[in-house]
Amino acid sequence: MYLVKTPRIIQNLFPNFTWKVPTTEKTIYLTFDDGPNPEVTPWVLEQLAAYNAKATFFSIGEYVEKFPEVFNQVIEAGHTTGNHTYNHVSGWASDNIPFFHNTRRCARLVNSSLFRPPFGRLKPKQAQFIQRHYRVVMWDVLSGDFDQNITNEQCLKNVTKNVEAGSIVVFHDSVKAKDKLQFVLPKVLEYFSALGYKFEQLNDDMLEKRALKIA
Repeated sequence: MYLVKTPRIIQNLFPNFTWKVPTTEKTIYLTFDDGPNPEVTPWVLEQLAAYNAKATFFSIGEYVEKFPEVFNQVIEAGHTTGNHTYNHVSGWASDNIPFFHNTRRCARLVNSSLFRPPFGRLKPKQAQFIQRHYRVVMWDVLSGDFDQNITNEQCLKNVTKNVEAGSIVVFHDSVKAKDKLQFVLPKVLEYFSALGYKFEQLNDDMLEKRALKIA
């Protein structure tokens, strides 16, 4: 069970997490979790390049070590990267100290201040520690591309019906999500480009400046 659109009440419960970018501009922030993956990530980069779109890739440290050439392709294409732990561990299922070490191990590989917890799960003490060192980036729209129980068309609607200016959208550059992603991503890029939206990557400096500007 998951929520496609993150309710405002949940966002307000965790105000120090970044759920979306406060802006009135027609800008969307596409993010991709669980890569780099040689079967999927290069294809994603091709789709983004076709629309001059930038994105943020929350990478698993183990895969960065295993597929460094794919990870470098992401950086060379002008996208930003984020920390998704070394081997996709759930905070809820982990003791705090091992979880911190796992996160730091990935941080040394991706060289990013952005962090997204796998499954969006953090214990309170973990959140306190992580926020002292990283910016926690969540999302306000979850595509559901990982869900084998929904159709490609429903996955597409999850995005097109819920995205608004400043939305942070989650996709997955993983084998599990490959079929749905290959159906949905080109259509999302085409649909929102036709509406005048642009696609930008996230970075800590930009998020901080945007927050101050809106405040």
